Amino acid sequence: MVFDVDRSRNQAERCIMPKLLSTLSPIATIEFDVATMPYWRLFTRDDGLSSVAASLLGGFVEQSVGGKAAAMWMLPAPGKVEVVQFAILPVGWVGEWHESPLRQWVVTLSGRWFIETQDGLRIEMGPGESHWGEDLGTRQINGNHGHRSGQLGDGPCAQMLVQFCALSKNA
Repeated sequence: MVFDVDRSRNQAERCIMPKLLSTLSPIATIEFDVATMPYWRLFTRDDGLSSVAASLLGGFVEQSVGGKAAAMWMLPAPGKVEVVQFAILPVGWVGEWHESPLRQWVVTLSGRWFIETQDGLRIEMGPGESHWGEDLGTRQINGNHGHRSGQLGDGPCAQMLVQFCALSKNA
């Protein structure tokens, strides 16, 4: 779900104004011999603010993982992986304003969590949903960069993070 955040109030009084911009099902599809997978894209807009949008990952090709395994739809991730990490967000955890540490995939394994961006959008994600985080170089708004994120609900949120090496300035 995507929400607009009412920024006319201070952070303690801020209320979430539900405004469904789009829905995102974590289910990949294969139609007309083309595979796609939905994800959330967290990025830096041209004006320097962080934002989030529903996107589709495409470009999958049919290939086998090896041996006698049947072909399946696969898409190699471009770039060099820096680290794969597992994270558990405890109940009540909030990551105040920060940028993504590196370009990264975050896959929700269990539980629920949210991301709130500088342009006032908020998404909530659950098991099977993923996002590509690249809100790097955002401009400062009221002393804050990037996005906020936090755990939702009565149980912890487990995630897998696949972080990629920083791009060289010559790339």
